[in-house]
This record gives sequence, C-alpha cells and structure tokens, in this order.
Amino acid sequence: MTTPDSEPLIARMHGFGATIFGEMSALATRTGAVNLGQGFPDTDGPAAVLAAAQDAIGAGHNQYPPARGLPQLREAIAAHQGRFYDLTIDPQEQVLVTVGATEAIACAVLALCEPGDEVVTFEPYYDSYAATIALAGAVRRTSVLRFPDFAIDEESLRAAFSDKTRLVLLNTPHNPTGKVFTSAELELIAGLAREHDAIVVTDEVYEHLTFDGTRHVPMATLPGMFDRTLTISSGGKTFATTGWKVGWLTGPADLVTACATVKQFVTYAAGGPFQAGIAHGLGLPDDVFTGLAATMQHGRDILTGGLRDAGLSVTSPQGTYFAIADVASLGATDAVEFCWQLPELCGVVGVPVSVFCDDKDAARTLVRFAFCKRPEVLTEAATRLAALGAGCRATT
Repeated sequence: MTTPDSEPLIARMHGFGATIFGEMSALATRTGAVNLGQGFPDTDGPAAVLAAAQDAIGAGHNQYPPARGLPQLREAIAAHQGRFYDLTIDPQEQVLVTVGATEAIACAVLALCEPGDEVVTFEPYYDSYAATIALAGAVRRTSVLRFPDFAIDEESLRAAFSDKTRLVLLNTPHNPTGKVFTSAELELIAGLAREHDAIVVTDEVYEHLTFDGTRHVPMATLPGMFDRTLTISSGGKTFATTGWKVGWLTGPADLVTACATVKQFVTYAAGGPFQAGIAHGLGLPDDVFTGLAATMQHGRDILTGGLRDAGLSVTSPQGTYFAIADVASLGATDAVEFCWQLPELCGVVGVPVSVFCDDKDAARTLVRFAFCKRPEVLTEAATRLAALGAGCRATT
C-alpha cells in the first residue's frame, strides 16, 4: 500500500521515465527544428496499402479482429516467410499478430522469462528491451557493439552467457547502429544459444530496408535454429505506416502459443482494418519492396553526406532508418547535453546513443540521426549541420 509520500512505481521500473524519442520529438516541436530524432517517416506508405485499409473500414470491418490476427494477414505473413526466406509457416499455429513489434517483444519476454532468468542482448539496444526485461523481473546481460564498425566482440558475447541464460534478444538490421549482422556473427550467436539451451527472439523489423546489396539473413533459417527462434517483424516499418502499429511474430507453435497467452491479457487485439492493409502489402510485387529500400538508401546518402561535410565521423549504415555520427569533432564531450543544445545550435534534433547503453562511455559522443524523411528535409538538415561544422572549425 502506498502513502502520500511513497513512490507508487515498482522498484524495477525506476529509471524508466519518458522515452528519449518522445522527449526529442517534443523538443523539435517546441523549437521548430528538423526532427531527425524519432524514427518515423514523413511520407505515407504505398497507395495500395492505404487503400486496402480504407476499403476494410468502408466494408464494415471495424470490430475486434481475432486475437491471433485476421486470417488473411496470418496467411500473408506465412506466405511472406516462404516467399523471401523459404520458411514453411503454419498460419494457424505459428503466427501471432501484435500491436506493433514492441508488443511482440514484450509478450515474448514476459511469456518466456521467470524472475532471475537472464536475457542476452547487444548494446546499444532499442530502449524497450531494457524496460521489458525489467518488467519480467529478468536480468539483462549485454555485449557491446562499438563504433564505427559495431562488430561483435566474441569474448564479450561469450561472457554474457551463463547457466541462467533463457533468451537471446537479437535485433538485425540493428537499431540504432544500422548494422546488419553477418552470417558468421549469426552462426556464433546460434552456437551459443544451442550450447546454453537458450531461445532466440529476433527483432527483424527492418528486414526489407537493407542497402548496397546487403542481405538480411533471418536467424530462423540457420540449421537447427527454427525450433528455438521467435521471429518478429513490422508492417509499420516496411510500409511506412508506423502509426498503424501492426507487427507479428512467427516460430514454433509452442512458443507462439506462449506469447499469445500473454498477449490476450495485454491488448487482446487491435487495428483490424490496418491488418487488412498490411496483408495486402505483403503480397505486393518484389519491386515495391526494393523500391522502398532504394528510397531509404537515397535518404541515407543525403544525410551521411551532410554529416561528413560537417566534419563528423559517421557510419554508412547497411540498413534501418538510422545513421550514427561522432560529434566529438564539434567540441562535444557528452552527446546527451549536445542533443539538448542542437536545436539552438543549428535547428536539428538527434538522439544521444548513450541512452541505449549500459556502458555510457562506449557511446559518450555518439548521436543517432534518422534519415526516413523526405529528401528536401534531409537536405535542409544536412545544410544546417554542415554550417555548424564549418562554424566550429572556424573558431578552432
């Protein structure tokens, strides 16, 4: 029982306040800065996807969908996994539609972890990972991916595993770094998961947004891994409809059923007409998917070019919506402080990477910028950043 002076929030959730994404978007709104902080596109997705959702609304499909998702979406997800990855999925037993990938992650961790179980993940990590692990009463064990190549440190990764390891939470293509894990890195992770009898939960929401011919390899396609892997993805990321919050997970029937057991008491179901739109989108021709990736790659090139013109060391991400730059050359010693000042300095908003890390020093001067914006917006942001860099060089 709480008293007027006590803290009502459970202890394990202390430290999880407002998300950095919401804070930075609010900062952009207050200051009129270009928002390269929160990862949402500023254009609509394919017209055919939007029209399918509108048609579903017009046809009266506006009540609760089935708890596991609309049948046509589950069938489309199963077909998608077969079409792109040669995976055979039962749409009735091996697919669960969720309210975005974030709910899928939460349901997986809450369904599969007892208090004290350990979850291995990589840092920087998407911020919901840490919060969800805490909600489950589990223990986060991390291995650091370091700028600029973000390659796995095998010694660090092996040290993160123990006899208490229950899950591996893997994100590829990886937010916030833009890294796509290599086949060799995936084999290393898979081998450790098998050795420690761990389940792998893979967040693959950027699966169709890879660049320069880089190939995304799902963990579930590796030999012997389907039976211990839950694969998560998102129609919102693929089709630039993030506000629809349509995600899903696929995998062995027993693991999917465990997640469905939790999900029914979280949201039960949501977004029926939007599910119909995503179902239509998953069946679109290959050139739609490659076109979406090409558009995003063009945005990446505009932004990273501007960051380099500003004199920053910057990654060339292989996928996702994001690029990471080291702002130390602008005189910054703390990216958190720098990001709060950036709108005043040049009218741009970014996100400090250290908020995604346990090891703050590994990302002390790193900033994540989103390039999922219109070319003219990215060009303006790049111009402002380049001017900031020129000004800093002129005063040194």
